[in-house]
Amino acid sequence: MSKLYTLFLMLLLGIASAWAQEPFWLGADISGTTELEARGEKLYNAKGEVRENTALMKELGLNAVRLRVWVNPRGGFSGKEDVLEMAKRARYYGMAIMIDFHYSDWWADPGKQHIPAAWQYMKYDEMKWALAMHTRETLQLLKDNNIDVRWVQVGNETTHGFLWPMGRAEDNMEQYAGLTEAGYQAVKSVYPDAVCIVHLDGGCDARRYDFIFDGLRQHGAHWDMIGMSVYPYWDMKDKLTQSEDETLAKVVGNIKRLNKKYGCELMIVETGVEAKRPKEGKAFMRKLLKAAKNDTEGHCKGVFYWAPELEGQYPLGAFDNHRPTAIMEAFQEMSNKKN
Repeated sequence: MSKLYTLFLMLLLGIASAWAQEPFWLGADISGTTELEARGEKLYNAKGEVRENTALMKELGLNAVRLRVWVNPRGGFSGKEDVLEMAKRARYYGMAIMIDFHYSDWWADPGKQHIPAAWQYMKYDEMKWALAMHTRETLQLLKDNNIDVRWVQVGNETTHGFLWPMGRAEDNMEQYAGLTEAGYQAVKSVYPDAVCIVHLDGGCDARRYDFIFDGLRQHGAHWDMIGMSVYPYWDMKDKLTQSEDETLAKVVGNIKRLNKKYGCELMIVETGVEAKRPKEGKAFMRKLLKAAKNDTEGHCKGVFYWAPELEGQYPLGAFDNHRPTAIMEAFQEMSNKKN
């Protein structure tokens, strides 16, 4: 056996070993933690002991966190420095980090993708430059502070594109693709090994995924992974499905179909159930975690709960009286199986 062939075989075995050792990712988006702290609110574990949110997520069995980035947010929450603070906490607890660029000064989702105030009057080429610069500067700040970023979302729930109207997918797919590519290349210039995610909502709806990813592919944009939001609550309200079980079945089918069509892996980067129905919520989260890990032919790499600590007007958190409900026990049980 030649030395070259031996080295090649060792390399392949090393890659296979790394893949085999990768855990199934159990995460949460806890981007609102510092704002919660600024209001003087405290969180507690099930025993009633005060816990910082990152520490609490670790205690609940999670091994990853997701952190959003806004461009020039009011109050600084979810700005670059705030994200760095949260990333340092995640690093302390040995948790993998996902960075979620909204490319807005505030919330970006399928219903709104507002251009940041400082970018309002830019032309298309200027917008690509600004997006890339913001992406690089944010990630470089993290890298300079020895933060390892595993995944980066180029946009948040970009079901209709982002930076409207310039990057609205239905009207300007080529420009949406160009802006996405600018973000992708900016990520790789700082973290070459980071996994770049394009994220849509409605994981049960195959058509919206085909529309976006066919368009990105047609116009030469790159991505490494597809991110999904999975919310039976919203799916049923939007009449996409009639039950939680239908949502779950369609999500699993869509994950396998998208992997085959586009040749990439997937992840559920947002999910949530009704906090006021913790028993039922735990039952669904058990089914979702089990199906995502075992029924997708290995193509779903993890599940992230969105803002479990959020209480009040938002119905899909997972806390009550600043304590985790039974919903979060589904994550603990999965973690205890030593995935």
